[in-house]
Amino acid sequence: MTTKVFGAADATNLMTELRRSFDSGVTRGYEWRVSQLKKLLIICDNHEPEIVSALHDDLGKPELESSVYEVALLRNSIKLALSQLKYWMAPDKAKTSLTTFPASAEIISDPLGVVLVISAWNYPFLLSLDPVIGAISAGNAVVLKPSELAPASSSLLAKLMEQYLDPSAVRVVEGAVTETTLLLEQKWEKIFYTGSSRIGRIIMAAAAKHLTPVVLELGGKSPVLVDSNTNLKVTARRIIAGKWGCNNGQACISPDYILTTKDYAPKLIDAMKNELEAFYGKNPMESKDMSRIVNSNHFDRLSKMLEEKEVSDKIVLGGQKDRENLKIAPTILLDVPLDSLMMSEEIFGPLLPILTVNNLEESFDVIRSRPKPLAAYLFTQNEKLKERFANTVSAGGIVVNDIAVHLALPTLPFGGVGESGMGSYHGKFSFDAFSHKKAVLYKSFLGDSTVRYAPYSRGKLRLLKALVNSNLLEVFKVLFGFK
Repeated sequence: MTTKVFGAADATNLMTELRRSFDSGVTRGYEWRVSQLKKLLIICDNHEPEIVSALHDDLGKPELESSVYEVALLRNSIKLALSQLKYWMAPDKAKTSLTTFPASAEIISDPLGVVLVISAWNYPFLLSLDPVIGAISAGNAVVLKPSELAPASSSLLAKLMEQYLDPSAVRVVEGAVTETTLLLEQKWEKIFYTGSSRIGRIIMAAAAKHLTPVVLELGGKSPVLVDSNTNLKVTARRIIAGKWGCNNGQACISPDYILTTKDYAPKLIDAMKNELEAFYGKNPMESKDMSRIVNSNHFDRLSKMLEEKEVSDKIVLGGQKDRENLKIAPTILLDVPLDSLMMSEEIFGPLLPILTVNNLEESFDVIRSRPKPLAAYLFTQNEKLKERFANTVSAGGIVVNDIAVHLALPTLPFGGVGESGMGSYHGKFSFDAFSHKKAVLYKSFLGDSTVRYAPYSRGKLRLLKALVNSNLLEVFKVLFGFK
């Protein structure tokens, strides 16, 4: 059986069909939005075993990670949208002033039009459908391009969305670079991309040709600052759960490196060794509770980091590799060179360097000297340190005394800053990401004054300045002839 090739004509026709549907108004209605969200909920409820199986095929993900970190989070997003959609869609009243009196004003959340979502391979269901939830909630027609690096998940997404969702307004295009390039040549009202900063630059350049706005959910080197005034056991467990327990470090908000003092590093390393053994046993390569590396290219990239000169002798735990099964043991390194590959690019895997500093002040300098990360983490019981970290570290998000859990809170925007991305989503932020906040002013024919009409005079100038500045006293002075 031959797969149909997606060509330039297909991309153009796809755009034409979706724009026709959007222009007909089919996606704008509350009923259509709710019906599509309910279909997404049916996919989560009725096809969870298939989703778990696809994730295992693509990444070797444990069932718990797939069911909780992908399906359950998606289910929560859909239910939130269904319960809040009427409130999100309702116009927001805006204040008016003397200048426009008598009038009323409101802000309408207007659908953007036809939007493109380009997803990532590491959480192929969550990172595909979560933005789609926002796009549908906001009343848009949407095309999803899943990652070809997670083929089982991509194929299942295409099958299920074609089976359940309205094909006149929601489509999936599978493929790789060729298909993505053809899609990027079209004029979209918004492009939402999750992935690497290298591809993010390509997406942004393509979007610029059409002045298309983008949301870029990228990554970066997310630091973890560990203070000596912390609960060491809980700190070690939460770092491990956030690193190796989230797709084996293949997550955009995974801890990338740890900063702690020279005095405290040995205690932290011992605690992490003990907890890693409790989590994954004496031979973690045999553990079923950890994902594998996605493919041989990423395995080789990580191996290159480990084998680099002046890095390989810094390993204090792990380092074992199995290329045939795409497995690398949880690996902790101590004081790798700052100019090494491992410290120059996002690791995105099971390697975790610990950098030691003389004091915590130096940690802030290290973080500031690098591009702004998607997340930054702090473990401490020092209230002043918590406040300083939250107020002075620039990152997409900050979490104190845990790892990555802000992702699950829909009342917080999720997104990057600087090189870690632009724009945000989750909860109502997803709805807003795919909406235009349209200003609407309703003016009455009553109270029409000649004050703003020519011919102009000093009196008109004085009155208009008073009105624009909402200076009631001056307005009365002008109207009653006072100087």
